[in-house]
Amino acid sequence: MQGIIGGFSLGTVIAVALSWSANKSILWAIVHGFLSWIYVIYYFITK
Repeated sequence: MQGIIGGFSLGTVIAVALSWSANKSILWAIVHGFLSWIYVIYYFITK
């Protein structure tokens, strides 16, 4: 169970960092943080 929780928190941190570097918007960073790994995968597919 801790691995699952750790995976979600790691995905959230990565998503927020990528979102901030791409958009410089705290609102988008929060939204992308909720999307977590979905946004990370989307980011790498589209970049």
